[in-house]
Amino acid sequence: MIFAIIIIGVLFIVISSAKFKLHPFLGLIIAALLVGIASGMPLADVVTNINEGFGGLMTSIGIIIVAGTIIGTILERSGAAYRMAEVVLRIVGPKHPQLAMSLIGYVVSIPVFCDSGYIILSSLQKSLAKRAAVPLATMAVALSTGLFATHTLVPPTPGPIAAAGNIGATNYLGTIIVIGLLVAIPVTLVGYLWAVYAGRKVVVRADNEPALDYEEVIKSFGKMPSTFKSFLPIVLPIVLIAIGSIATMTMSADSSLTTLLVFFGSPTIALLCGVAAAFLLLPEMNETTLNDWIADSLKDAAPILLVTGAGGAFGTVIKNTSISDTLQNMDFSSLTGALFLLVPFLIAAALKTAQGSSTASLVITSSLVAPMLVTMGIEGAVPLALVVMALGAGAMTVSHVNDSFFWVVTQFSGMDVKDAYKTHTVATLLQGLTALIISMLLWLLLV
Repeated sequence: MIFAIIIIGVLFIVISSAKFKLHPFLGLIIAALLVGIASGMPLADVVTNINEGFGGLMTSIGIIIVAGTIIGTILERSGAAYRMAEVVLRIVGPKHPQLAMSLIGYVVSIPVFCDSGYIILSSLQKSLAKRAAVPLATMAVALSTGLFATHTLVPPTPGPIAAAGNIGATNYLGTIIVIGLLVAIPVTLVGYLWAVYAGRKVVVRADNEPALDYEEVIKSFGKMPSTFKSFLPIVLPIVLIAIGSIATMTMSADSSLTTLLVFFGSPTIALLCGVAAAFLLLPEMNETTLNDWIADSLKDAAPILLVTGAGGAFGTVIKNTSISDTLQNMDFSSLTGALFLLVPFLIAAALKTAQGSSTASLVITSSLVAPMLVTMGIEGAVPLALVVMALGAGAMTVSHVNDSFFWVVTQFSGMDVKDAYKTHTVATLLQGLTALIISMLLWLLLV
């Protein structure tokens, strides 16, 4: 019965958001109330669990999400994202424009939402397609899949952070970032290969439209920041978190140096250091940059914070029903080890396909599987990081008409829906399966 109640709650979230367009925040809160009451939980406890679940998740990752959003906004508006793209193009070379777009997407989407990243780089991909004389569809899918890979797998993107918070892995963000970056490499390459193969025969409207030359695109953006300053807001937090994780494992806990490294390596402080580094990118210190840019980034972060917190409330209610006792009495012997990763993958993929949002899929699924992890004895940095990878793999399977990113790709590339299904949607399916397979292989090697 408790499983039936939870399934009904999840179906309510999917149907209310996909069919009736109810905001996921309200859908999650209502579902938490329904599941709590229907499961026989005392009414006072229902309210307590919702409040504690919402506040508890915000305590661990709220500032991290805000800081990551601020970094992304500054990278976008200062021209740093274009500078990073230019550096990748110089490294890859003009003979491999699709690979360059995939790698640019891989880098840019670590702090920048994939929708925004695609819009920012749209004119760049068109100019490169014109210069290299390649079909624009190949460039469009290469960029979309590169962005999508790190968007669903690598913190500080909100989805992976929320998943880590829900399964109790916030202290292992350094490990999750490193493993996410590794898993995202083959995922990006698969997207690139499919883009070249499937996009070569697709003709889009923009193929016959004039496009700015690459040099004109760069000049139109004005003076851009240096390469060092452009990459620093992304690289600095990752390095600090990695150093903090290493210090925790290898150095004496009583050492003052260890205390200092762990402090700066905590995800909150590391991301705030990233924000400080991003301030170096501001063209000038005035009300527009110090107030308006930050205010806009806070507006972007607000819905993510609300959905993430509501997901934490939903998850806490589930955890405090009799689901834990039920799971402890169930036989999971056939899903031990790497095979267990199929569970979060399939649930996340079903939710992603049904309601469209990768972030909502990660939030909801991580709440559902958290009690299972306790039952299965899955704990520690690497196992929990690989669970997050399986969740991310499912959350990218698949992007289609109910996903805002799908429409960003079609509208800014000029592809029609039929061709987008053949190229972009199939690519996300291949990416999700690749991420799952790599995660299972890493489990066999590292756990």
